[in-house]
Amino acid sequence: MEKMFMRVSDVMETLDVSESYAYKLIRKLNKELEKTGCVTIPGRIDRKFFYEQFYGTQSYEGRD
Repeated sequence: MEKMFMRVSDVMETLDVSESYAYKLIRKLNKELEKTGCVTIPGRIDRKFFYEQFYGTQSYEGRD
């Protein structure tokens, strides 16, 4: 079973970006989630939300 949250290293690998840029993206996405009333964890992003924002899908199975 895949973990619910992605860490910076997961974002770096998925998008092929630097560590600093991955942190920047996570902060931006977490701000969006906070506006909807969700609780966020610094340095982590909800996997489903991440894939919805980047790929426009509600399902991410098979993307790894």
